[in-house]
Amino acid sequence: MITDMITGALQRWVQAVQEFTFLLLDSLRCAFTSPRYLVDTLMQMDSIGFGSLPIVVLIGFFTGGILALQAYREMSTFGETGLMGELVALALVLELGPVLTALMMAGRNSTGIASEIGSMVVSEQIDAMRALGTDPLRKLVVPRLVAAAVTLPLLTILADFCGLVGGYFVSYLTVRLSTEQYWTSAYQSLTYKDVFQGLLKPFVFAIIISLIGCYQGLHTTGGTEGVGRATTRAMVVASVLIIVVDFYITQFLMAIGFY
Repeated sequence: MITDMITGALQRWVQAVQEFTFLLLDSLRCAFTSPRYLVDTLMQMDSIGFGSLPIVVLIGFFTGGILALQAYREMSTFGETGLMGELVALALVLELGPVLTALMMAGRNSTGIASEIGSMVVSEQIDAMRALGTDPLRKLVVPRLVAAAVTLPLLTILADFCGLVGGYFVSYLTVRLSTEQYWTSAYQSLTYKDVFQGLLKPFVFAIIISLIGCYQGLHTTGGTEGVGRATTRAMVVASVLIIVVDFYITQFLMAIGFY
């Protein structure tokens, strides 16, 4: 009995991975071929990108402030408070900026995508779309994929900057660190490799966030209760994959000498 349960769970997991891989490959293929739904893409960019601005700014600012407070506590012991800008910049650009922004986007957008598409599935709008000759993959999935891939790196840059601003205010108020000293330390600590890594991760995370939401939405069953389950799964799976993929991206970049 237990063996059958484990076997069934493994089969469902393998099938889900296979279906998601096909969705990823088909979406990338459709993204570079016509027809394209430009208006839908722009609408999704507005919803995913502009709609996430307030929470990204807020999270970025207070994350930078928290990092500066923690840095002050440790660095004051060694008399190296002048390096607070360097610590905040590296922590934000390399890890916290991309990861926290992606997690916020997963909570806001991956769930929203799953809910929206799942509602269309249970109300048979997807079937009607196919009957009218419209490919749901091009109409629904690709615009969300492109919109997330464009906006998430930009939102990450904004979150990093807001984090640096938050770190600056805390540094000034706690140790009276001068503006020139803080920003010079932050700027000089970053290299092109750091910036590349900080922009590569959001691009990969955007694919995860958008396609996990689309996959869960397209595989919704069970009416309105199924929509709720798909929304929850989208949030959980996207968040876990973001952390796991972040680990492997970092490990890969270390292996090829980016650290």
